[in-house]
Amino acid sequence: MIVLLIYVAIFVASFFLVKLLVHKTTRDFTARKTVTFGDESAVRPNRIASVISVLTIFLLWGAFTGSSWVPGFLHAPGPFVGDATFTYTAEAEGAAPDDATVTVRVFPVGEDVEAPEVDPGAGWAKDDSDSVGAWRSGLIRVDRNDGYGRDEGHTVVAVNGEPIAPGGEVITEFGRVGMSPKGTLNFEPRKGWQMEPIWLPPPEAVLARLKEIAQDGYRDSTLWEHLGWSLFRVIAGFFFGALIGIPLGYAMGLSDWFRGWFDPIVEFMRPVPPLALIPLVIIWAGIGETGKIILLFLAALWIMAIAARSGVSGVKISKVHAAYSLGASKAQIMRHVIVPNSLPEIFTGARVAMGVCWGTVVAAELVAAEKGAGMMIMVASKFQLTDIVIMGIILIGVIGFGIDILMRFAEKALVPWKGRG
Repeated sequence: MIVLLIYVAIFVASFFLVKLLVHKTTRDFTARKTVTFGDESAVRPNRIASVISVLTIFLLWGAFTGSSWVPGFLHAPGPFVGDATFTYTAEAEGAAPDDATVTVRVFPVGEDVEAPEVDPGAGWAKDDSDSVGAWRSGLIRVDRNDGYGRDEGHTVVAVNGEPIAPGGEVITEFGRVGMSPKGTLNFEPRKGWQMEPIWLPPPEAVLARLKEIAQDGYRDSTLWEHLGWSLFRVIAGFFFGALIGIPLGYAMGLSDWFRGWFDPIVEFMRPVPPLALIPLVIIWAGIGETGKIILLFLAALWIMAIAARSGVSGVKISKVHAAYSLGASKAQIMRHVIVPNSLPEIFTGARVAMGVCWGTVVAAELVAAEKGAGMMIMVASKFQLTDIVIMGIILIGVIGFGIDILMRFAEKALVPWKGRG
């Protein structure tokens, strides 16, 4: 919630700042333009907003992970590290209540630290020491060195002067002191707002892991082999999906019989997520490459069929009548009218299908894959190697975004008439 509020605040502040500094010094008539359907030039992405958006994400990532790439004054409050102390009051049968102090050394996770040495003091309740990792918690048996043990009715009744009972807690400046149902104290250091590296490592840790895997590989394969296999599976599945889906869509858009025959099948399979088909694909095609490509083929097939059908159905009838009036044959109408006017919808469907295939390839590679970005993520997650998981996610997103950009360029080159009526 805190991260979301900060993100919204940066968004609002950036919006008004850019409006004030940029739009006041330039003549921009885009806002005066009437937005019309089919006119992609009506609203274009603000590049300044895009840059600020990406920088904001990385700033929040670094600030809430204690990254060295972010200035220290921008860091969110981190976990407490150092020596924490609290005083407990104990009672025992036949003895007056006594106080003792517990010193807990809180250390960064991964370091080997011993508990500090303390003087036990003169009372029957002896001072204690212990150690616990940041973001962790630990039980503290304060009665282990006291003059009276639990057999003599040793009971902790207060922490820092505040009463405590089994199941209760006392909040100190260093963290939380709780009591288990059996009366044992539990110390949990103050966590702050930063994320523990096991849940979200800082950006430099992810980059260091990327360099390591790029040089040494991962599980007997180079990084480029993993990414190459994922890319090959996606392209193969998309190719076969488009090879069958586009003609099927054209047939459904041109023939009422084909439309009636295949429409129930397409509309039934369209909302079924590809991940739900994994067990069936494994039964039918096994766990080899064939099964993975079939799964990606099914992910792209229905999208491409619907895109082609929509493209054909969206052709203006006036263009068809005009071509007939000029003496065009059915083949000429198909080639010069229907295909060119349906290509924009097909390219849009292709971009969507590629995105779905990229989202599906990770799940497809979870099943007995020896190479692939999804395999890296799956294996790393088993060993809680979050840096490799995030690295794989970023690489998949970057490659997917790159493919989408290439398809946009191809669309502009092959379909320059898109949005021009």
